[in-house]
Amino acid sequence: MMWSAFLATWRAMLTDKGALTLLFVGGVLYSFFYPLPYSKEIVQRVPVAVVDQDRSAMSRQLTRFAMAHPSLQVVAVTPELPVAQDLLWSNQVMGVLIIPEGLQTDVLAGRAAHAQVAGNGLYLMLNKAALNGLAEVVGTVSAGIELKRLGAATPSTIQAGQQRSPIAFEAVPLFNVTEGYGAYVVPGVATLIVQQTLLIGMTMLFGTWYQRKNFPLAGPRTAGGYLGMLLAFASVALLNCCYFFGFVFWFQDYPRGGNFGGLLLLLILFSLAVAAFGMLLGLLFRTRERGTQLLIATSMPILFLAGLTWPVSSMPLVLQWLRWLLPSTAGIQGFIALNQLGASLYEIRHEVAGLLGLLIACLALGWWRWRKVDTPVVDLNKA
Repeated sequence: MMWSAFLATWRAMLTDKGALTLLFVGGVLYSFFYPLPYSKEIVQRVPVAVVDQDRSAMSRQLTRFAMAHPSLQVVAVTPELPVAQDLLWSNQVMGVLIIPEGLQTDVLAGRAAHAQVAGNGLYLMLNKAALNGLAEVVGTVSAGIELKRLGAATPSTIQAGQQRSPIAFEAVPLFNVTEGYGAYVVPGVATLIVQQTLLIGMTMLFGTWYQRKNFPLAGPRTAGGYLGMLLAFASVALLNCCYFFGFVFWFQDYPRGGNFGGLLLLLILFSLAVAAFGMLLGLLFRTRERGTQLLIATSMPILFLAGLTWPVSSMPLVLQWLRWLLPSTAGIQGFIALNQLGASLYEIRHEVAGLLGLLIACLALGWWRWRKVDTPVVDLNKA
């Protein structure tokens, strides 16, 4: 009975064009479409303007350093501040370096000198790259001036450098080695893509079965039939997860392979939990479109609730608890920890417990709901 139900469910998925597209084609399309905007990983060549009101050798040095910075592209150099403001307000530049008059005079006289930077806060990533790049330019020139002053009072440039930076500091990213946005967000979103495409496809199938009154497994209400359908949907989730974690991350060159054994175990548990959650959800909708409307509208809030792009500590306490009712919460955190950070199963024990508890709850509620489904008896072999 279980394997008959397994095959009948697979046959139903493969013969429904809408579900087939979501369950198998959707993940492939997303795997190339979603990472595309982040393919460069880091923002480079952000357009900026330089307002040179000092017109000195030092201001020209600052301008040259800005032109040489890999994150910046100087598109305008002007002594007029209103010109730079117009460029900023019209989004032609994302940042402005303002070199005030008298900067070089203040530096040579040993007085405190100030240069200003301004950015466009509407574009967060571009604004960050522009402001950080311009700040690095000013900091580099300032460090060079200080080294020259120290070099005049010390026997060698080496001693001057040691006095300038007595403690050596070197930043080495451990996991996101490129410090790119794609390597940060795509691995987590991939888990959400697997979940949402599976849930939408499942609710479409259940809605169709309700509307046409030909539920494939509406005949005998056996545990074997229920488990067979569960395993069929779980196998789809497992295939999609293996595709993302086994091929897409390698193809996109994202961090991967930290704990393969733990990852495989979590894949199976996550696939079963999502399938059980989807069956319970599908049994609540009587039309083909209702589940799709709900799941599309809630995809972004689900991503925030997972704690990937928004800190959990900043969420209301009730949401910190309710978010564990979604498989993606434990799945995203667990997969990132295992696959990207190389964590052990013990270190993700809370995520494993959350998925296991959710699986048991969904199985119990789904089986109770399944036994109450009001549909005519259908021969499994003809479904």
